[in-house]
Amino acid sequence: MKTASECSQVTVEEQSSPSQHLPERLENRSAGSKHKKNTRKTRNQSISPATSPASSSHQDKTQSAQQTSARFTSDQSTQTEASQLQSVQTQSTQTPPIQDIHTPSTDCKSTQTIQSSFSLQQAYWGRSFTEQSADEQKTQSSHLTLICWNIDGLDPDNVFERAKGLLSHLGKYRADVVLLQELVPVSWKILKNIMKDYQFLQGSEDGYFTGILLRKDRVQFLQSNIVKYPTTEMGRNLLIAHASFLGHPLCIMTSHLESCKASSQERLNQLRRVWKWMKEAPQDHTVIFGGDTNLRDWEVKKLGGLPDGISDVWLMLGEPEESRYTWDTSINDNNEIPNSIRLRFDRLFLRAAAEGAKLQPESMTLIGLEKLKCDYFISDHWGILCTFIFGNTN
Repeated sequence: MKTASECSQVTVEEQSSPSQHLPERLENRSAGSKHKKNTRKTRNQSISPATSPASSSHQDKTQSAQQTSARFTSDQSTQTEASQLQSVQTQSTQTPPIQDIHTPSTDCKSTQTIQSSFSLQQAYWGRSFTEQSADEQKTQSSHLTLICWNIDGLDPDNVFERAKGLLSHLGKYRADVVLLQELVPVSWKILKNIMKDYQFLQGSEDGYFTGILLRKDRVQFLQSNIVKYPTTEMGRNLLIAHASFLGHPLCIMTSHLESCKASSQERLNQLRRVWKWMKEAPQDHTVIFGGDTNLRDWEVKKLGGLPDGISDVWLMLGEPEESRYTWDTSINDNNEIPNSIRLRFDRLFLRAAAEGAKLQPESMTLIGLEKLKCDYFISDHWGILCTFIFGNTN
């Protein structure tokens, strides 16, 4: 989640006309479809002069993580409370015997919890294989599929509906590897309770964090570790998993690099560390990194470009315009940012194994581009769905 104060620090080069290069399915979206979201009370508040932008942003995000759980409970209980009130008003003239008195609040909330859980289960498991497209069916083949997504778990609004939307996408594609950023305890618990067919690896237990999900029937988990960024002011780190896919050793990494333009130097320090770990991974492993890098193109150029042996997957695929911008306020109005800002914050890097079959990207698609019934998108970021295939052995 990017706040308005963070987004105001964007250069002219990073802004573009909303009409340029929009994904085809969104070209006809009416400008009048944007609505005010009056429930937001803190997102656009300015940062106190006494606090640095980086530390203030981190404090705000930590507070948001704590608020989200309460908001999720509120979302589930609103309808129940309304029905309880009507029931109480209807029955107020009746005085039942003491032994016949029950606790409607407890009973209704229990029923609501069961219904909510069933709704989430349905969102994830609801699609049959026969309904899947050719791209989705590749998850059953020798293709390696990966989803990378900053799910904006810090946003306390419409948590239940957005969780349903997220589960619907994750269930639809059943990716072999899922890399998530901006998880919070409530979203982590929801996913873990529903997605029993995945191995869950957690980047932290505090505030907001990253996660790696590995599909159990296709990816064999071996071990994991967490690399701390020594100078982060936002609690960021690098989560690493070693695994095997159809006999091919993999090293999978995710991170949420330092946010805000003002934190550019720290972000680049973290990026160097990511690249170092990618290069030093076992040479027989294919290394895949995916995450919310918060990178601007000029920052990569400042480092002299990508290191030898490490490739940007989007560039490898020929820079497809339809999957360029993963953070696009010309379309995504979850944050109600007045300027049209379009950036490729979310990126995938690949380091091929020195021996054996070489993993090659085959396609990249942005997901989560449809608005939910609550008039929100699942996240303020689009998700990335990427398909890979192992080539012939050298």
